[in-house]
Amino acid sequence: MHKTLLKCIVILVLLSSSKYISKTIIVAESGGDFNNIQSAINFAVAGDTIVVREKNDPYNEIITFTKSGDELDGHIVLKNYPNENPILDGSGLDFADSWPNGLVKIVDQSYIKVIGLEIRNIIVSDKNVFPAAIWLHGALSNVEICNNKIHTIHQNANEAGAHGLAVYGTNYTTPISDILIDGNEIFNCKLGWSETLVLNGNVENFVVSNNIVHDNNNIAFDFIGHEGECPNPELDQTRNGIVTDNIAYNIDSRGNQAYGDDASADGFYVDGGKDIIIERNLAYNCNIGIEIASEHSAKTTSGIIVRNNIVKENMVLGIAFGGYDSERGATEDCIIINNTLYKNNTLNLSWGAEILSQYYCSDNIVANNIIHSKSNVPMIENTTKTGINNQYNNNIYYTEGNSKWHWDSNTYANFENYKSASGKEENSIYADALFIASKEGNFKISSNSPAINKGKNYENAIIGKYDYLGNERLVNEIIDIGAFEFNSVTSLESKDQIIESSFELLPAYPNPFNQSTIITFIASNKNNLETYILNIYDALGEKLVSEKYYTKGGEQVIYNWNARHYTSGVYYVEIRSSIESQKNKIVLLK
Repeated sequence: MHKTLLKCIVILVLLSSSKYISKTIIVAESGGDFNNIQSAINFAVAGDTIVVREKNDPYNEIITFTKSGDELDGHIVLKNYPNENPILDGSGLDFADSWPNGLVKIVDQSYIKVIGLEIRNIIVSDKNVFPAAIWLHGALSNVEICNNKIHTIHQNANEAGAHGLAVYGTNYTTPISDILIDGNEIFNCKLGWSETLVLNGNVENFVVSNNIVHDNNNIAFDFIGHEGECPNPELDQTRNGIVTDNIAYNIDSRGNQAYGDDASADGFYVDGGKDIIIERNLAYNCNIGIEIASEHSAKTTSGIIVRNNIVKENMVLGIAFGGYDSERGATEDCIIINNTLYKNNTLNLSWGAEILSQYYCSDNIVANNIIHSKSNVPMIENTTKTGINNQYNNNIYYTEGNSKWHWDSNTYANFENYKSASGKEENSIYADALFIASKEGNFKISSNSPAINKGKNYENAIIGKYDYLGNERLVNEIIDIGAFEFNSVTSLESKDQIIESSFELLPAYPNPFNQSTIITFIASNKNNLETYILNIYDALGEKLVSEKYYTKGGEQVIYNWNARHYTSGVYYVEIRSSIESQKNKIVLLK
């Protein structure tokens, strides 16, 4: 073949396989490429980024993605202009003829990102409208919903629902897959019979992380199966996902038109899902902290691992598993491990408990948990007599007052009597776990805690690699009881050896905080000067603050972090010396 012809063929092949050169599209009140978001979406192709500027009046339009990005050229990205807060407002819009009824809709389109928008004000009183700020629907993949603020989604009709953010896999064969939902805040939603952030139906391979859901009148996070959203029963289950580092608080169904006076809204709920890990989350002041169940008779929730979570001061229940009555489905092969539960049932309701085993629980494990209850609140409630082969072991129980366990038809006020009657808890103990500062919300265990080295070492796939703070879960191949591993090494940078702590990072106060918090550490007792680095990271590991200190001899160092320029979310404080590091989690709530 002629060399020139060969060269031309090579060039054509290279051009045909080369990546598209992406462009940035500006949406602005004036001076941009478009003055409304939908026009920019219609114009964009794979690899393009649509940057939305804030303006005097909010954007008032329904947004529908009309095409996909792709693996070669990349996502279609819709995001805020740096350091600006564009608002998408649903006031006055008609959603009745726009299914799904959302302000941002992604239906059967893939490789899309929605980042950094404020999405608000869908208020309806029509039971035929099912509103959500963001709807993912049908069959799609590789979608990221990150760092958005969603609020004031109100459904006022009876026998109706609404969502803040919804993912519904409805295709008979093709799932919604490879989804990231990260760093969003969702609040002030009136949801009727539905949930705030929900994945339902044929959905698989997802990560839900670093989101804050609060002050809503129904369930915060829900992972659903068996509702018929996917017409193929074999695929009608949300599955194979990770739910990590999220916060749910002030979740209360009382006064919700669908529930009346019932306090039954969960912070985290798996209803019919399977093979999901729920780890390092915080649930407080919800009706129920965490629940794994199936609401549908003869259907099962299975393969759920609930680990390294803090479940504190919820209104009725800490953790529940199994169907809530005899007409529900089963919870099987699930694991509740290394959680810290603290003073749940703040409403003092008769059915409240720290851990509630309901109907049709079989082959589940409850192990390595710290259960610290209020006086006269059952630490374990297990009275339905419907489950088999459930294991309870290596737990620590403690009550500030009168202890109580309900097992079968009896009530026990003494741990040894409960242990004998249940035939469980062979290696469990009754003792104060000795938290460092539980009144300030810090449940790290102190150096003389009976939880240290008393957990059972299950396989790594069960216990996970990291504790609540993201520190190594095993120290010298031994696991502690509860959500925190004492004297663990930070995971921000791995170390080859475990070194005894020579300084102390104290709990930040206040935590959670609104604008500023005090970070304190005490230097080692060595006489020589030591260098310490204070770092603060966001939830994605980006370093926001780095301060250097030279100090010695047990001196106390205080740093006041003013976070007024940062958004609500989870952050990490790290102190490093020349040989070790310690880390705490802090929560900014604005």
